[in-house]
Amino acid sequence: MKRFALAAAFAALMAPGVALADECGDVSVAEMNWASGAIITKITEFLMVQGYGCNVTLVPSATTTAVASLAEKNEPDVVPELWVNSAPLFLELEAQGKAQIATNVFSDGGVENWYVPDYLVEAHPELATIDGILANPELVGGRFHNCPDGWGCRTANDNLVQAFDFEGKGMEVFNHGSGETLAAAMASAYEAKEPFFGYQYGPSAVLGRYNMVAVDMGPHDADIHACNQTTDCATPGISSYPAAPVLTVVTTDFAKNNPEVYKLVQNISFSSTDVSQLLAWQEENSASYEEAAVYFLTQNKDTWMGWLNEDAAAKLSAIFQ
Repeated sequence: MKRFALAAAFAALMAPGVALADECGDVSVAEMNWASGAIITKITEFLMVQGYGCNVTLVPSATTTAVASLAEKNEPDVVPELWVNSAPLFLELEAQGKAQIATNVFSDGGVENWYVPDYLVEAHPELATIDGILANPELVGGRFHNCPDGWGCRTANDNLVQAFDFEGKGMEVFNHGSGETLAAAMASAYEAKEPFFGYQYGPSAVLGRYNMVAVDMGPHDADIHACNQTTDCATPGISSYPAAPVLTVVTTDFAKNNPEVYKLVQNISFSSTDVSQLLAWQEENSASYEEAAVYFLTQNKDTWMGWLNEDAAAKLSAIFQ
């Protein structure tokens, strides 16, 4: 389908009155401020509205703001793509019985790291380690590309920057305004074969498209990393990021009051490869989140039909003939 057809399809399918009303009612779903999170939210919204008759409200959000809202307001009902390693407050909410894990939205997990391009490491092998980078900051352009405000990695990175003494070693920190500008900086540098040093997570289109080398930051220390994730860490320390479980979480009230829709949310899961391929398609086609969602739905009917209950599958079979 052409891009305009994908956009028109999403608008038509989401128009009021397409789905039959049922008992689902109002559902609030977080829409994270990065591409994969936003696309997953659009897919979730579509299936809820068209399959289960929900009245869905999307809530613009990010890692820390979503969890803070769960703690303070018991909303949104559903938070797709929560990187729980960057949101330790969720574990407290889970222990208190206020929120719970619905699923591993990335079935094989996610990655977080600091990266440099492969061509820099080929020319200067010492840049494969953080010690080598900080001993030669000019080789990476003297700049670290940091996470945007609101991302959980921003807190951890700010503490790591202090622990590694970036300022004392001549490394400037550039705080990006969005995930899009962070990825664009990496892509632009790679295309021009220029220096780059910065954070990125995966799956992501930019990591799928370019050969980046994960910088050896030393061993992971769970206690140090836990402190680094807090804004009031008294003694920031050196620790690499752990392997990241990436979840969809819900409020306990939502799971109890909407059992059929909760089962749907439990089933919505993707492999990292599938997400990276979808993100690469979106980027290559300059597609919107809605267009990427419809592209996934049209190309993977056998996958998502298995997520639905019998009634929802019957409704959506009538749409996707």
